Amino acid sequence: MKNLMKLLALSFLAVFTLAACGTDDGVKEDIETNGKLKVVTSFTIIADMAREIGGDLVEVYNLVPSGTDPHEYEPLPNDIKAATDADILFYNGLNLEGGENGWFMKMMEAVHQKDENIYSLTERVEPRYLSGGNGEEEVNPHSFIDPAVGVKMAEDMRDALMAKHPTNGDKIKEQGDAYVERLKDLDKEFESRIQSIPEENRVLVTSERAFQYLNDRYGIREAFIWEVDTEENGSPKQIKELVHYIKENNVPVLFVESNVDTRPMETVSKESGVPIADKPIYSDEIGNPGDEIDTYVKYLEYNMKLIHEELSKVR
Repeated sequence: MKNLMKLLALSFLAVFTLAACGTDDGVKEDIETNGKLKVVTSFTIIADMAREIGGDLVEVYNLVPSGTDPHEYEPLPNDIKAATDADILFYNGLNLEGGENGWFMKMMEAVHQKDENIYSLTERVEPRYLSGGNGEEEVNPHSFIDPAVGVKMAEDMRDALMAKHPTNGDKIKEQGDAYVERLKDLDKEFESRIQSIPEENRVLVTSERAFQYLNDRYGIREAFIWEVDTEENGSPKQIKELVHYIKENNVPVLFVESNVDTRPMETVSKESGVPIADKPIYSDEIGNPGDEIDTYVKYLEYNMKLIHEELSKVR
């Protein structure tokens, strides 16, 4: 099936490469035709940002859907067409889409998109690093879990959309400024709530080390079963080491991400005697429209409330 999809993608690519858009004339044509910029985003959180900031001035096409790994995505024929026709494209960076040699950049090269149409939203983010099993470090891509990083991403998207849509730059600025202020308020609220948690309880135990940026920002200690996704997630050695840490540090509660296998953490809970939070915590994505967590703001609010409530409980 994968080989079939690749063949289909290549056939579509051959058709659309010669008609690649992304020029200034193409942008002007889109604006004159329907007043909207064609925006392509790499994954769900960035897609939601684009809709919030661009409003009815953008037409958003998202590449990686909910429930799909953004690290090793295989673009579909419709993705290639959208990327070819896009006026502007936003991606996370920090290795989320596979880095400079990953699927996203290969697709950009294949459809001949101009560099000035392609925007990484983490250029102003100081990267954090994970230690791989082979001793080499790799960038932790999950910076967007921290609302302070979300502010920078939203600011950069606002400015890029304003530059591409100058005729309605004032409206985009107004919408973007309002969205940025909402994220800044969440950052302040997050900090206040974390500070209200007893200091000895400020430890976030998760399956994967995805929350590094958030923990560093708000002074939360962290522990996890695995640091980097491999085929050996939840190994006996990893579980034993985490159980030891939990007992040594009197950890009050454990968290399981919404998109991981719960069984390793269930084993940790059983062996340590520490309960798992009643609800999952979110890391890589938001849900589909209509789901409980279908916007980036809801994602941040949900995680903030869950962490605060669970770590503040008297057990």
